[in-house]
Amino acid sequence: MVAGSLAGATGAQAAANPYERGPAPTAAALDASRGPFATSQQSVSSAVSGFGGGVIYYPTSTSEGTFGAVAISPGYTASWSSISWLGPRIASHGFVVIGIETNSVLDQPGSRGDQLLAALDYLTRSSSVRTRIDASRLAVAGHSMGGGGSLEAARDRPSLQAAVPLAPWNLTKSWSGLRVPTLIIGGESDTIASVSSHSIPFYNSIPASAEKAYLELNNASHFFPQTTNTPTGRSAVAWLKRFVDDDTRYDQFICPGPSGSAISDYRSTCPLS
Repeated sequence: MVAGSLAGATGAQAAANPYERGPAPTAAALDASRGPFATSQQSVSSAVSGFGGGVIYYPTSTSEGTFGAVAISPGYTASWSSISWLGPRIASHGFVVIGIETNSVLDQPGSRGDQLLAALDYLTRSSSVRTRIDASRLAVAGHSMGGGGSLEAARDRPSLQAAVPLAPWNLTKSWSGLRVPTLIIGGESDTIASVSSHSIPFYNSIPASAEKAYLELNNASHFFPQTTNTPTGRSAVAWLKRFVDDDTRYDQFICPGPSGSAISDYRSTCPLS
């Protein structure tokens, strides 16, 4: 009887949220180098329209239905390889991820935002993994000018489910028109896109109704996303799971949010609190 009750509860939960993927989350699982899904990857030619190619990472399983998708841009003068650890890390938690190369390494945030959206369109319409993707559940992320580009993309396409700018740089300081749930991660010691003139004003300008969070990494430089960073991995995955998959099991990692010696500041609208 107990086993039957538990099975019934699990079935009811799955029915209530058809996008839930993977086992119940733990901090240890989010901090591990890989999540519960085995992944594969494939290259995208630079000849595609709208962006400069890149790499797709995707769960190999087809038994759980379709997955949400995330497009990620590197920063100014950088290639995808500079932040490529994020690809398999996020994909292994049940997402299709495309890490893009930009048309030019000198592209500004507005162009990078357009390229992120072009990459999502390619993923869902033309790529060989398009049947694995739920085109209604999409997100963007990026580092530096790529992070600024993810803000541009989220503002320009309000149907997106989430944005995760990392050490974002953008000359635009007000994002009052943004409606996409946005997690901004900044480095306390960033001297290129200082949090006082970039991440914090960006966060403050986003309306609370959009749902937002700001995570500041203690003594981190502008380049913290260019090596494996556990707080970034944990928070980015939790945010994507919560808003792309509508998976409330991840609320615990957003509200009250991360703390400890690696964190110098955390603010959030605390969804569902």
